Amino acid sequence: MIQRVQTLYLSIAIVLLTIVTVGSTLFSFLNESSRFSFSSYGILEYSLENDKVIGKTTFPFFIGTISLILLCFLCIMSYKNLQRQFKLGRMIFGIYFLMLVVVVLLSYFGDSILDAKTTSREMGLGFLLFVAGFPFIFLANTGIKRDKELLSSLDRLR
Repeated sequence: MIQRVQTLYLSIAIVLLTIVTVGSTLFSFLNESSRFSFSSYGILEYSLENDKVIGKTTFPFFIGTISLILLCFLCIMSYKNLQRQFKLGRMIFGIYFLMLVVVVLLSYFGDSILDAKTTSREMGLGFLLFVAGFPFIFLANTGIKRDKELLSSLDRLR
């Protein structure tokens, strides 16, 4: 289990998703009087003068990241059943892709949702870590597929 490459890739993805879930900022919008910061728990509006929280909008993005973390852990633990691990890997990839599309769309069109004219957008560390986890999920799926093909070729030899 530990020596397989997909375990390493899924573990890296779990670590990156955990850092995003803890509350690092995904992106923020700035306007003349305030800053809107989007994290996995929601959108906080800070005043630029004294850095106090003006408003808070909850957005349950952390539920998706926690579910991805649990699915990745379940995928690692189902190393004995390769068919289930393959299905879980594809499901994780699809959910992660949908969440990535949502985050990218929110980063571009989030200011129109907030009804605030923004002067600038800033991508945070959470956004970079969230995007960086996606290739590791893809590499884990290729490792699972390679193991599945290897076992099916061995079964043909028997």
